[in-house]
This record gives sequence, structure tokens and C-alpha cells, in this order.
Amino acid sequence: MKKLVAYITSGYPEKSFSIDLALALGESGVDTLEFGVPFSDPVADGPLIEKANHRALELGFKFSDLLEISKEVAPKVDTLWMGYFNSFYQQDMKKLLPLAQELGVNGLIIPDLPHEEALLYKKLFKENSLANISFVAPTDSEKRIKEVVSEAQKFIYMVAYTGITGSGKAEDLQPFLSSIKKYTQTPVYVGFGVNEKTAKDKVLGADGVIVGSAFIDILLKEELSYTQKIANCSELAKIIKNEIN
Repeated sequence: MKKLVAYITSGYPEKSFSIDLALALGESGVDTLEFGVPFSDPVADGPLIEKANHRALELGFKFSDLLEISKEVAPKVDTLWMGYFNSFYQQDMKKLLPLAQELGVNGLIIPDLPHEEALLYKKLFKENSLANISFVAPTDSEKRIKEVVSEAQKFIYMVAYTGITGSGKAEDLQPFLSSIKKYTQTPVYVGFGVNEKTAKDKVLGADGVIVGSAFIDILLKEELSYTQKIANCSELAKIIKNEIN
């Protein structure tokens, strides 16, 4: 069974909604929830996620909101935190990682923390039984792919193309997938540009997909009620899970 990871922006449009949405997604086929930490300059994210980030911050998002959301969700659905390194560094990694473990969070996704710098925190992640998700991109050399994936945990985030999330650009991922799988048994999940139309093709040869902008697009529709947003996201999750399997 191939896996579905769903990204949602924490606290948007509000904390209680994030909890309700996350639990509904868990019941609709989502295997792992990726709680995005709103950040003022989300450089790896497309316009939809960037918009949701800015709106969450305008509405007063605080890091403590992420902790409260995770406390309710992590015991019930596999949970990861996705954020830019400054958001986590400001909380003091030595205090934050034990807290994440205590809440039931299973790992972090930090797109702007290079592999070499991530090694500085390797022991801290291991001590707290947390995964620091590894990224590989089509621009990586074979040597670098081997180095990055050799000790990858939980899953490898395979960037489907060079750029930002949410565009759905098509390309042949098979050679890239083969070069990753030569060096690891860790599952490989495809992210960037995955939606209900592209998921079936993107997952070929991979072990799962990561979907963000397609869910955020629904959350940004102001004409929808909270109940409708949750229903539409749940339906989308079911469709994508069916498509990839």
C-alpha cells in the first residue's frame, strides 16, 4: 500500500480547525500529517502555501499553537513538523526535540537545512527517536544522493523537479528514482506538484506521495464553510489515496 502524506498550514484559519481537519484527514486515508509552521519567507513553497503562511501569521499564529495542535493529533495520526530552520532554532533545538517526542511527533522536515548542517543535530534527533527527513533533488550528483540517503530515516523526500511546490510540472522521474533506490531501503516519497491529476504518474516506482498545495487551495477558498473545507479535503485525500494504489 503506497502512502499519502498531507501538508496543512498549522493554525490556518484557526487552531481548532487544524485539529478537526487533521483528524478527518487521518480517517480519510492520510498516513502521515505534515504540520507546516507558518513562516514569513517560505522559499521552497509555492504561492498557495506562501499565502496560507502569511494569512496564518496575520491571524496571530504562535509556535505554541503548533504544540497544542500536535498534542491533540499526534497520538492519533503519524505527525511531522515541516518548517524553516529559524522557526525551530528560535525554540532551542535541545529543548524542542524532547518536547516533540513527548507530544508524540515522529520527525521534522526542514527544507532549508542542508545535509551537512543537519549532521550537527544527528545525535539530538537520535536521542529523541525523531526522524530528520532527508531531501534529494534531480540536481544532486550520484555521490551526493548516496551520501544523503545512506542513513535516511522514515522516508526520503524526493523533490519531483527543481523549483517550488505546487506547480505539477511533468517529467520522467524513473532514472532519478533508480539512482536513489540503489543506495537505500528507506521508502521514497515524491513531493512537489502532486495532486489528484498527477498522483498516479508521480508515484510510479515510488513508495508514496506528499501533497500540500492541493489541500491548501481548498483551505484558501473563503466561500466555503469550515465544514465544507474539511469535507472537500477529506474527499481529495480519498481520491489521491485511491489513485496511488
